[in-house]
Amino acid sequence: MAIITKDILSAKRVLDAGGLVAIPTETVYGLAAKGTDPTALKQIFETKGRPVNNPLILHFATLESIRPFVSEMPEAVKHLANNFWPGPLTLLLPKSKKVPEVITAGHDRVAVRIPNHPLTLELLQKLEYPLAAPSANPSGYISPTRPEHVAQQLGEKIPMILDGGPCKSGIESTILGWDKELPAVYRPGTITTEEIAAVLGTTPQTHQKSTTILAPGMSLSHYAPRTPTIATIAVLKELERHQGKKIGVITLKSGFGDQFLVEKEVILSPQGSLQEMAQKLYATMYELDAMDLDLILIEFAPGEGMGKAINDRLKRSSTHYNP
Repeated sequence: MAIITKDILSAKRVLDAGGLVAIPTETVYGLAAKGTDPTALKQIFETKGRPVNNPLILHFATLESIRPFVSEMPEAVKHLANNFWPGPLTLLLPKSKKVPEVITAGHDRVAVRIPNHPLTLELLQKLEYPLAAPSANPSGYISPTRPEHVAQQLGEKIPMILDGGPCKSGIESTILGWDKELPAVYRPGTITTEEIAAVLGTTPQTHQKSTTILAPGMSLSHYAPRTPTIATIAVLKELERHQGKKIGVITLKSGFGDQFLVEKEVILSPQGSLQEMAQKLYATMYELDAMDLDLILIEFAPGEGMGKAINDRLKRSSTHYNP
């Protein structure tokens, strides 16, 4: 069973030897391996059951440490780094020859970021290589935001979990790239399009969906509980349709359980804070998924700002959804 520890030097020894360590970030826990070692990287895919056509993100301590791994660094990167790093922004940049093919699934761009978690930043500063780290969960399942989530899902497959407490942001990073020199969001996150536009002076487009997975987190089915799940704007209608079932309900700020018999109802933010909703969403999904329910109903967030990222995760996590 994995050791849960705050010992950075022990984590470094495991990683140096080519092993896997679950690490905390401000977004979710990542399953980390030495980002320059193809053998170690293959363990990530095997441990998660992750398709090899799904690229990985490389995590660094500083902007300067990224330079050897990219063939170009546009001026816009410096502006974005000054405003958002360390933080939940991932950039897709032209890769250099130092990046193993398995990282990018054969594509010509590599996803890079500087995470904003003190424990992981301290670890990265002690390493002579970046860390590749997708979410520390079985592929397609709910992303872990607490060390115990990792232990429940992968504890028997990895030697160590670096304990950084609950993740502050709660959903994965925004992924930004450039299509024909124009900025494009490949995956929405807690850094919004509006915030990026304020730095770049132009509003990023939304990358058009395709069958090719160009960046992490673009799979149509992802972040999903094992319990059948419906995301909807009409919670009451879904409760009426599914009367008689054991149902768990997750809402932003309004309760519905007093009108119908439900097994469990969780209001994520009585004040209606999208930031609080994002932070609590995955942990609540874990809780309800462990309750042997027939169905989980999740209310969509308002479709603006951070709500776009939350709703993106809900659509990908749902058995089906009713926008």
